[in-house]
This record gives sequence, C-alpha cells and structure tokens, in this order.
Amino acid sequence: MPSPEPDLLECFPNPSPGRSFVIEHVSEEFTSVCPKTGHPDFGNVILQYVPRAGCIELKSLKMYYQSFRNAGIFYEAVTNRIADDLAVAMEPVWMQIVTDWKGRGGIRSRITVEVGEHPDDAPRSGGDIDDPEDDDRLPPGY
Repeated sequence: MPSPEPDLLECFPNPSPGRSFVIEHVSEEFTSVCPKTGHPDFGNVILQYVPRAGCIELKSLKMYYQSFRNAGIFYEAVTNRIADDLAVAMEPVWMQIVTDWKGRGGIRSRITVEVGEHPDDAPRSGGDIDDPEDDDRLPPGY
C-alpha cells in the first residue's frame, strides 16, 4: 500500500515572527484505510500551532493529507505520523494535532498529539520580562 508523502509539505515565512499567535486549520475530508479490514476510515484533522520561522502552506497540507488516502494505517499511527512530519517541516514552537474519527461499530475515536510547549503554559523566570534570554524555550522575539 502507498505511504504518506511528507516531501509534499511546504512552508512560507512567518509573517509576524515577533508575535506569538495560534493558527488553526481543520480538514473535514481526511481518509485512510483500516489495515485490518481494508475498509476506508473517515475523519477530521484539526491542526493548531504556534509558528516559529515558518507556516504550513495549505495546498501542500491538503496534498499531504490526501497521500494517506490508500495507506493502511491505524488511527494512532496516522495522528503521530502527521505530528512528526509537520514538526520536521515547520519546527513550530507548539503544535497540537487532533484526529476525530467517524464511528464504526458504535465506537468513535479521538486521538490528540502535542509537540513542544504552548507559550501560555511555559514557566516564566523571575527576570526582566523584556529580556528574551529569560526563557530559552521560546524563539527570539517571544
């Protein structure tokens, strides 16, 4: 079976690198294939992230998601694979991927993966709030 294609992912420069902001993209037409039964799986993918240097280009994200169409892969593996591939492509400050799968046999599934630490949750040092070196987990300017 075909496998997902992370080389499809493209980024563009963060238009506001000095500002911490959250981007959310929702894909309501995600499909893959159950590796046990061969039946199609349908779900939503919710991507939220705080960009560092780059933002994901949407057409490339759509094409990447479509590369899962005929891949035999479990829900948990899909979610972790997307998180891993996007983390390499974008190097976000923080990212969350949620896959929300349509019910089958009376069971719905939701898988959540987080990468990095959300800036709102990051511990603050007791130093000068204007000094960017006070918190080395955030990129310059945050």
